[in-house]
Amino acid sequence: MYGYGFFGPSYFLVIIGLVISLWASWYVNHNFKKYDQVTSQSGTSGAQAARFILDNAGLQDVQILRTSGNLTDNYNPTNKTLNLSESTFDSTSVAAIGVAAHECGHAIQDQTGYVPMRARAALVPAVNLGSNFSIPLILLGVILGANQTLIQIGIWLFALVVLFQVVTLPVEFNASGRAIKILSSGNVLNNDEVPMVKQVLLAAALTYVAAVISTALQLLRLIMIFGDNRN
Repeated sequence: MYGYGFFGPSYFLVIIGLVISLWASWYVNHNFKKYDQVTSQSGTSGAQAARFILDNAGLQDVQILRTSGNLTDNYNPTNKTLNLSESTFDSTSVAAIGVAAHECGHAIQDQTGYVPMRARAALVPAVNLGSNFSIPLILLGVILGANQTLIQIGIWLFALVVLFQVVTLPVEFNASGRAIKILSSGNVLNNDEVPMVKQVLLAAALTYVAAVISTALQLLRLIMIFGDNRN
């Protein structure tokens, strides 16, 4: 009934998305490992750099915690904690300081009420719904004899995931911009080390761009397969 089929020509879109995602993942890991070998001249650790940045931004209430994993760093606006991975917390590398500064950028966004960050937070419930139920609804629609209502609801729910990822882009790029501006002051890194951080943060930002492209291609594929029932 559906002319394109799961493994028809549209499957090429999945392959393209996978290649882009794998390249982005390799690129960020390559850059982090490269500059993780460069020790900052100040000898400041990721956690120390984060504390310095937060205190200077008036965010003494934000607690810095160590979390397991590699590059699992994140800022939690709910409990106001900056969670630094084991590869960042104690490391004095240029890469670790850059990652820590990026997460501080999110904390500052939260403090200033950065609109895209608020918009992303507001989308979370709908995105969770879309992530969990979009594909099951589409498949249920097919099982029930091409029920277009269920299929279209599923596609719209999946579109919310794409929207969330698009809104995430300015949040991540802005956090990196704030981090670079702070580090360019010379209090943590010198002028020779800042360009290295820029490469690390650009590589990290490209993973979000890759995620948008990959998910958008999946949405296009769903529309190609299920969006038209004339067949």
